[in-house]
Amino acid sequence: MRYSETRKARIEIIPMIDIMLFLLVFFAMLTLRMIPSTGQLSKLPTSSTATAMPAPKLLIEIQANGKLMAEGSVRTLDDIQVLIQSKDSSKLAVTIAGGDDTSMQRVMDVIDVVKTSGVTQVGLAARRQNR
Repeated sequence: MRYSETRKARIEIIPMIDIMLFLLVFFAMLTLRMIPSTGQLSKLPTSSTATAMPAPKLLIEIQANGKLMAEGSVRTLDDIQVLIQSKDSSKLAVTIAGGDDTSMQRVMDVIDVVKTSGVTQVGLAARRQNR
């Protein structure tokens, strides 16, 4: 009599849960990669030798009027030095970003403060030049 009985269909939900969790993690990681560090620069200088860098742990933005932005607030050079020294500067990657109209002297001032604070990984943000 066992062969003539109809078996009920079972819906296996464990594989479905695995797939849903995988999709959740995938979209969360994709979303995090799409969100850049906070900043307002829209016109970075271009360079034909620009290369991709790992995401910075600290982004210092030099605005057109010379103000410095770090971690979402306006800071002075002394504030940036204190901020860097409060972190582990040996493993800190700093990216300095400025627009086309940023003063070269201001960029050098920021680089000096970052280097004297003990940071060894310093990068300048740029867009790849279209040919």
